[in-house]
Amino acid sequence: MLNSTDWLHNNKCKKINASKYPINLICIEENPAVQVDDILSVIEQSIRKRNIRTLVYKKTAPPQCEYTLWYTAFRGWDLAPFMNRAEIRLSLRGETIGTANYRHAGGFALNKWAGTETKLQPVLDELLGDLQAPPQ
Repeated sequence: MLNSTDWLHNNKCKKINASKYPINLICIEENPAVQVDDILSVIEQSIRKRNIRTLVYKKTAPPQCEYTLWYTAFRGWDLAPFMNRAEIRLSLRGETIGTANYRHAGGFALNKWAGTETKLQPVLDELLGDLQAPPQ
C-alpha cells in the first residue's frame, strides 16, 4: 500500500494556486487511448470532492469551459497489467496552470498493483491542494 509520500520520489507536480483561480467548473477531455479503465472516474471524484463541477467532453471543449483538464496514463506488465505512469494538466483558456505526474518507481515494489485511486489520489491532492469552488 502506498503512503502519502511514496509518489514524491518519482513524480512532479506544479500545484494550482487556489487563491488565484476561482474555479467552478473543470472540463475534462476524454482520452479514449488510455487503457486504465477507472482513471476518469478517479479524477472526477477528486475534483468533485472540492465542490467543483466536472464536464467530460470529446475533442473540442464546449464554450463554457474556461478550465480544461487533459490526462494520459500508461500500463506496464508484471504477471498482470498495472498503471505505471500518468500525466495530468489543468489549463485556463489553453495556458497550463498546473501539472501532475505519477511514475511507478519500478523494481519489485508490490505497490505497482495498487488501484488507480490509491496511486493517483496523493498526486491529485498535491495538484489541486486547497482548491474549492468559490461561494455562489
